[in-house]
Amino acid sequence: MMKSKSISGLRWWVIALIAIATIINYIDRTSFNILWPDIFKELYPEKDLDGHKKIYTYISITFLLSYAFGQAIFGKIFDWIGTRLGFALSISVWSIATVFHAFARGVVSFGIFRSILGIAEAGNWPGAAKGNAEWFPTKERAFAQGIFNSGAAIGGMIAFPIISLMSVYLDWQWIFVAIGLLGFLWLIPWMYLVKSPPKEHPWITEEERNYILSGQENQDINDDGTYDEGYNPSTEELLKHKESWGIILASAAIDPIWWLFVFWIPGYLMEVYGMDVKSVGIYAWVPYVGAMVGAWFGGLLAQNRLKAGWNVNRTRKTIIILGCVIMLPALLALANPGGPVAAVLIMAVILFGFQTSIGNIQTLPSDYFSGKTVGTLAGFAGMAAKLTGGFLLYFIPWLTLGGNYFPAFAIGAGLALFVIIALLLFCPDIKPLKPEGFR
Repeated sequence: MMKSKSISGLRWWVIALIAIATIINYIDRTSFNILWPDIFKELYPEKDLDGHKKIYTYISITFLLSYAFGQAIFGKIFDWIGTRLGFALSISVWSIATVFHAFARGVVSFGIFRSILGIAEAGNWPGAAKGNAEWFPTKERAFAQGIFNSGAAIGGMIAFPIISLMSVYLDWQWIFVAIGLLGFLWLIPWMYLVKSPPKEHPWITEEERNYILSGQENQDINDDGTYDEGYNPSTEELLKHKESWGIILASAAIDPIWWLFVFWIPGYLMEVYGMDVKSVGIYAWVPYVGAMVGAWFGGLLAQNRLKAGWNVNRTRKTIIILGCVIMLPALLALANPGGPVAAVLIMAVILFGFQTSIGNIQTLPSDYFSGKTVGTLAGFAGMAAKLTGGFLLYFIPWLTLGGNYFPAFAIGAGLALFVIIALLLFCPDIKPLKPEGFR
């Protein structure tokens, strides 16, 4: 009888694929932001700059609110059908929606296709949180989350120069078609490699299986040293824990900072410094380098501190607060950055701090609950985050009248401070929760 093959370090292959999915996710969503000046000139030649900002904002909010709705939906979907099929469904739908952007001809059609894209792309985040909880022991989760989060930064970083270059040779319609096909290519290795969670996967080594399962602290409900299903509360019971609300509030406060830059880096550079699509491509990737480094830094620092003997509570809080402290002065410094080089470098510092914090915030659901609940809580947190992000984006055209973006950046600084407050008040001790009757 032929022995089944095994793959050493399978968990790292899984998180690498999730990171690549995230890169594709960000290329697909960012393409609209980059191509908007060309789209706007073709579809709305009679509109002025204020009209441009308002139409762009309406379409962007449609995406973000749909994204919020999709986070809650896909959190449940991933808990229902599992990580493998959940990702396959999510990336298939968002890839189709990206291709359909080529056929949009106005606010309504763009709004519909951006809405479908937002709902489907939202699955990437609760799916990644659930995959991380399934495939990694507690001490490696922040680093794994950092690898996944760096995919968002890399996607944004390469999208600007690549799509700007493509716009020299292709119409914007064909660019949407080309990038929409990437997700279907990703499905091939994903469906082949990720056959099941590590407990049942036929290709994982026994050594790696035991390493993963024995290191999942929140999967040992009775503290007997043996892996079990952990604490898996109902949705109603989940929301009775103040820790759940701490995660939701912290996510809702920090995420608008990211969306402020994701949506408005091109607009900021065009309005303040008079750039076109090609010039934006030269500068706008720089902040994402800071985001990429921050994602790795936050994850590696957490892994280093846990190995050094720090507990999860001290590690998570220290790194989340550190990231917020880095963001605060940098956001205020954008009041008068000087030239475009200084502006994008300051933005890089902000996104470095953001990613340092967010990777550890996103591991909190798996720090508190079992794998079966992680997707649901991550979905609720993501939904709240996108709703607050959409709320902030709605006011950007008014907050930035006359090209003065400082009021928006000052709000971002206030949100960074709120993250620290929510974390300290609602998450007093970060450790696996247990139902009544277990102490």
